[in-house]
Amino acid sequence: MFGFVVAHLVVAVLLPLVARRSTRAAFMIAAIPPAAAAAWLLARTPQVLAGETVTETVSWVPLIGLDFGFRLDALALVMTILVCGLGVLVLIYADSYFARGRGDARRSAPLLLAFAGAMLGLVVADDLTTVYVFWELTTICSFLLVGQAGISRESRRSALQALMITSLGGLVMLLGFVVLGESAGTYRISELAAHPPSGTAVTVAAALILVGAFTKSAQLPFHNWLPAAMVAPTPISAYLHAASMVKAGVFLVARLGPVLGALPEWRYSTVAFGLATMLLGGWRALHEYDLKKLLAYGTVSQLGFLMVLFGAGTHDAALAGAAMLLAHGLFKATLFLVVGMIDHQAGTRDLRKLSAVGARQPWLAAVAALAAASMAGLPPMLGFLGKEAAFGAFLYGSAGIAVDVFLVIGSMLTVAYSLRMWFGAFGTKQGIAPTPVNPPEVQSLIPTALPALGGLVLGIAYPVANELADSYAQNYASIGKPAELALWHGLNVPLALSVLAVAGGVVLHRQRTPLTAWRNRLPTPLNAQRAYERITALLERVAVAVTARLQVGSLPTYLGIILVTVVVIPGSALVVQLTVPDDLRGYDNLMQLPLALGVVVAALAVLGAHRRLTAVLLVGVIGYGIGGLFIVDGAPDLALAQFLVETLTVVAFVFVLRRLPERFTEADSSKAIRAPKAIIATAAGLFVSLAAIGFSSARQAPPEASGYFITHAEKGAGATNVVNAIIVDFRAFDTVGEIAVLAVAATGVASLILASRHERRRRTQQTQQTPQPEQTRQPQQQEVRK
Repeated sequence: MFGFVVAHLVVAVLLPLVARRSTRAAFMIAAIPPAAAAAWLLARTPQVLAGETVTETVSWVPLIGLDFGFRLDALALVMTILVCGLGVLVLIYADSYFARGRGDARRSAPLLLAFAGAMLGLVVADDLTTVYVFWELTTICSFLLVGQAGISRESRRSALQALMITSLGGLVMLLGFVVLGESAGTYRISELAAHPPSGTAVTVAAALILVGAFTKSAQLPFHNWLPAAMVAPTPISAYLHAASMVKAGVFLVARLGPVLGALPEWRYSTVAFGLATMLLGGWRALHEYDLKKLLAYGTVSQLGFLMVLFGAGTHDAALAGAAMLLAHGLFKATLFLVVGMIDHQAGTRDLRKLSAVGARQPWLAAVAALAAASMAGLPPMLGFLGKEAAFGAFLYGSAGIAVDVFLVIGSMLTVAYSLRMWFGAFGTKQGIAPTPVNPPEVQSLIPTALPALGGLVLGIAYPVANELADSYAQNYASIGKPAELALWHGLNVPLALSVLAVAGGVVLHRQRTPLTAWRNRLPTPLNAQRAYERITALLERVAVAVTARLQVGSLPTYLGIILVTVVVIPGSALVVQLTVPDDLRGYDNLMQLPLALGVVVAALAVLGAHRRLTAVLLVGVIGYGIGGLFIVDGAPDLALAQFLVETLTVVAFVFVLRRLPERFTEADSSKAIRAPKAIIATAAGLFVSLAAIGFSSARQAPPEASGYFITHAEKGAGATNVVNAIIVDFRAFDTVGEIAVLAVAATGVASLILASRHERRRRTQQTQQTPQPEQTRQPQQQEVRK
């Protein structure tokens, strides 16, 4: 699995070289890695459905336990079908969509492949750290794909909005991962599921993780970035914002459901926010005229539906969720690709301007009808199986029945906007001339039709879909007899609710004109997009105000802010947790006392120095005194480095001070300024002292890295001095970096020397060339003689 992820990313890095010569070859080559990954993963389907999992661990930093963990189970298999299978189809479709040789085609091929690799790594990850790494990679790829070349203001704004919302949610989620992993003692998801943790820290972690999941999957109130991202080209919208990326949040909730599903906060939050998102997205989709915007709000609604199913924490809801997860990716990918073909052929996506497209393009209309039927939940499509199972999953208790009521209302809206989409795109409208359209290309029609046919085949062959979905649902307990996916369960309540949802959706579609007119008359006090714009404007004003007060061009001010931050944030935690060791000694060697006294006296003398050069020399005395302490403590190598650095620093300061006044100015030594500096310096010094005591006493045994260095120093590096072996061999790159820093500093000092010589020479030449009056020249000469 790790090899396929790396193959995606490596080919994506090399693909721009191919795209410069032929974008067609670039898209075809880009389709190879996801096709190979899909074939390899599908070959393990019998093994996964039998209850086995394919695991893989790749060591990253083994000394501190950082690994890339991967696991292929039923849930990962469903997502890989979407990520890899639809990835291949979208890449083939994109070759016919983009104009060959254009910049957007050259950019999109490698970026789509990189996104596919990142998404593949995310869905098979079995480690929270691994999840976060690939989570952020998908965010970056999405930003680049939505923004494209950044030429238009709308694309830049939409890409930045998606980046800000999803990345900030990802940072909050990372904090939740850390809290969860540290409280449970492991970051491996399979281990967390086997032994679910509990406690207040786990509840806090669940809330933080849900923020990341909600932002990624466009849940209320973070939903507005998804419709705005529809400015991206249609293949990108079909892959990122319908089939793959937006499902990352839903997938995370499904993946961590066995871990956190027992928490009431987890269940209630996912169900409540999911229902609200489903209703809002469906209502907005019912009134949109742009086909892509309609599908975008429909995606928001469906993501809310999925969030409800995966957050409920029961076998039947998980069964319906897995079926709907697969069904949604199939029908929504087809619908987005259909809209892209209509936009190319007719030159518009406005359903008010489209008429009789279905009569001119019957094959395209039939493909779209299959996908719309699955979205609306009509038999024998896979979407029907999932929705009927969803209605039956909540027929227990008053709370479950209330959830079912909202699900039925949301499904009515889904049926209504599904009809609106199909008739708006393909129907014949009175008073509108038939829209001239060009015939579709076979290369674009086949990738568009295959997902819709997949939804039909899986609906008819429902035992396959049931076995796949049930393999994941078995992670949850069942209320009553476990449900199964089937086209016919007899006359029961779920079937009646399905019929009610379809009938209600037809009525809403027929009444869409008065509903839209009534909706336009309603006040809109709450608007997510307007709220986002106001929040970002407020943040910008606050940032400008804070920067104007902090970034004042004063080095002491910057240093003071850093020290105050260090003292307040980690210092407060240190005071609460600090324990003074019982065996704390004042000194270990008598030579430490005079050296420490010299350092303290020099530090106090610096505070009273009036000349800049005196202060610099006293600072050098402090550094040399610390180097002496290193020698006493048995670290001559470190002492030598300290002496070299101090010598170079003093020399550099001397050359700099040639440009500055000899004495400190009065403003620098005024009491009004020195008092805050003294307070901050004292607090920072106390913090460093207490931290040194606390951290050194907290270590009960040498770290594993130290043991490794001691064991392998003589045998691996041929050195009896462990410090030398670390500097020269084990951490050679660090040493090279330090040498580079010293070289840069030495170059700066040499530049100062040369600059000062050049300045003196220039002034001398100017003095010699400037004619002086006779009466003023003689006194100057006399002064020079004196």
